[in-house]
Amino acid sequence: MTQARTANPLEQSVGYALKQAHAALRGAMDAALRPLGLTVPQYACLELLGQRPGMSNAELARGAFVTRQSMNLVLRGLQDRGLLTRPAVADRGRALPSRLTPTGVKQLAAAGVAVRAVETRMLTALTPEAQARLRDDLAACAEALTD
Repeated sequence: MTQARTANPLEQSVGYALKQAHAALRGAMDAALRPLGLTVPQYACLELLGQRPGMSNAELARGAFVTRQSMNLVLRGLQDRGLLTRPAVADRGRALPSRLTPTGVKQLAAAGVAVRAVETRMLTALTPEAQARLRDDLAACAEALTD
């Protein structure tokens, strides 16, 4: 008895191709950030704070696609290294807004160069128009699956 095949072969699956691209991008980013002593979640945290200082742990976790518990560990590690500051006590509520230190700003600049080089390498086979279309198409796919 044979089982009916309802799914596309892997080579025709958009989801599988997307996962392959994600794994390749993550591996390349890990390699590029390693000499700077950063992980991808740490870099994401620095990048988010560079663009929006004062974000809370929960906001950073959502932006970096990690749990709040994981982000708390990321924040502690970055704070211990002198890359960001958080107040000991919240001004109001429970949120402890984080801000980059001058050392954190320098580390973010170096990491940004490394990550942009990875992205440039990844997109080198695509025209600028295809790159824009890819970005827009991926954003539309994500929006379609967001509640």
